[in-house]
Amino acid sequence: MKRIYFDNAATTAIHPAVIDEMTQLMHGHYGNPSSIHQEGRTIRAKLEEARKKIAGYLSASIGEIFFTSGGTEANNMAIKCAVRDLGVRRIITSKMEHHCVLHTVENVESYQHIHIDFVDIDSKGRIDYAHLATLLEKNKAENAKTLVTLMHANNEIGTLSDMNRISSLCATYGAYYHSDTVQTIGHFPINVAQTPIHFLSGAAHKFHGPKGVGFVYINNDAMIKPFIDGGAQERNMRAGTENVYGIVGMAKALELAHDHMDEHRQHIQHIRQYFMEQLSAHFDDVQFNGDYDGDTLYTVLSASFPLNNRTDLMVMSLDIYGISVSGGSACSSGAEQGSHVLAAINAPQDRKTIRFSFSQFNAKEEVDVAIEKLKAIIQ
Repeated sequence: MKRIYFDNAATTAIHPAVIDEMTQLMHGHYGNPSSIHQEGRTIRAKLEEARKKIAGYLSASIGEIFFTSGGTEANNMAIKCAVRDLGVRRIITSKMEHHCVLHTVENVESYQHIHIDFVDIDSKGRIDYAHLATLLEKNKAENAKTLVTLMHANNEIGTLSDMNRISSLCATYGAYYHSDTVQTIGHFPINVAQTPIHFLSGAAHKFHGPKGVGFVYINNDAMIKPFIDGGAQERNMRAGTENVYGIVGMAKALELAHDHMDEHRQHIQHIRQYFMEQLSAHFDDVQFNGDYDGDTLYTVLSASFPLNNRTDLMVMSLDIYGISVSGGSACSSGAEQGSHVLAAINAPQDRKTIRFSFSQFNAKEEVDVAIEKLKAIIQ
């Protein structure tokens, strides 16, 4: 029996066309993009073509896209270098950010003596924008350079933030704006010309590209110094020979995601809605976390069940049945831990939460199978 993969928020399958693009390049192009001979110039052209393509999908300039090893490095780079190079003394964030943001913020608070403010969020994970404005106004009154770092969509419960609204508030109060957009790049259109932002991040493996490659967008008005020192790669911004095969694969994956965005969104939304309907129809006390029927990441569905000896091991039980899901974020370890996101929204502790996350490669029939297996486990 073919396994069913409902854990696309953790990572996605590489698109076959992306594999083809990468392997074709691997077969004949092995030069170092920093070399000036023909082999180097040839691979450099492929690198810059990929940069141009990614910049175009964000309506950014080519000089504002820098390649990284993924979203974690991009987020670390933006936050730590904003503190080091731009004079940031205060950071406004939320308690439901990804750990690569929260731990970075904790680090700079400890070593750089940066003041941290947490914006209020409600029980669905929605930002209190009035509170954000109050915090920004206070920081401006105290003449403190501020960085706002708020993710575009939460990776566990799917709740979206309003990037336009945050951008406008940051502009009003003179704050820098960084957003972890790892879950939304390739799934939502993002236009940095229409929505001014100083830093955002992307990771290829979240939109059917390869693992170990991503990028950071850095606005020309917020130029920082290198996070990783060494050679002059990435226009002296990020040392280390570029992962050209991964970068080319990432650009191809983003091209496919954008070219078929509406089609994929409609398909995935249909599967998600059908799953919600089937869960509600077959289980008496199922509940959904986040802003599930409002502004939400359509690839994610966070559902909770009453905690008992059957539901406690549901992730492992589903795995035995050939269905891959997550108990929350998959970025910590193989062992399940209490979710900081669910704690931040004061979710009931006597319930078991499962994150189902979908992609273009999922089918409605897989939902039917999953429902039958869930019934076997719970009932």
